[in-house]
Amino acid sequence: MPRLVSLLVLLPAVALAQAPATTAPAPAPKPAAQAPATPGAVAPRPATRKPAAPAAGAPLTDDQKTVYALGLLMQRSIKPFDLTPAELDIIKRALTDAAAGKPALELSEWGPRIQPFASARAERVTAREKVSSAAYLDKAAAATGAVRTDSGIVYTEMSAGAGQAPTSSDTVKVHYRGTLTNGTEFDSSYARNEPAQFPLGGVIKCWTEGVQRMKVGGKARLVCPSDLAYGDGGNEAIPGGAALVFEIELLEIVAP
Repeated sequence: MPRLVSLLVLLPAVALAQAPATTAPAPAPKPAAQAPATPGAVAPRPATRKPAAPAAGAPLTDDQKTVYALGLLMQRSIKPFDLTPAELDIIKRALTDAAAGKPALELSEWGPRIQPFASARAERVTAREKVSSAAYLDKAAAATGAVRTDSGIVYTEMSAGAGQAPTSSDTVKVHYRGTLTNGTEFDSSYARNEPAQFPLGGVIKCWTEGVQRMKVGGKARLVCPSDLAYGDGGNEAIPGGAALVFEIELLEIVAP
């Protein structure tokens, strides 16, 4: 089933932008005494200034950093919609219109269409990922030293181990790095500077099968089809339908 996208971050932010001000307006200043108008003279308009936006690359204040963080949260919320640059411009326009109290359409009419739209976009992302992942798996399988298993995993031994090979019922201690096929890292025990420990029967199928091909002290690269990893659902860091790449170093089989 396609992922349902949470709008808990985005929609409250938009609602805040739409809410009318609740503070009472400041009393209007009394006009200063003026000389009698000269026939034909035009009164000069008072100059108005908008608050200057921080220059690109300029240091931000703490409040500005907080607002910037709000933008990052909103981007994370709308990322699953797979928006084009032109659609992002529409998002900016909506925020501006709502903040001015002049939205171009009724949220009550169009808001209910957001969730079906999100589901359709998630399906589009998944279909695109499956196509690109299949091409990546084929290319990886053609590389020197690569072995494609019957399940579709592409296994490449990077360095041979000399110890024992684990079974599916074993718990193993490993160092590993996980990336998308474009090189984006989504997880790494190296970055945490701490090995991870997993029961092989409790991880994704690609690991359960692939790590059993290794021996303690060895290092291998696994390219995992999406159906042996996170499937069509994916997660926050992994698109649905995505093949994953893992470099795994088998450090130890943990004694029960």
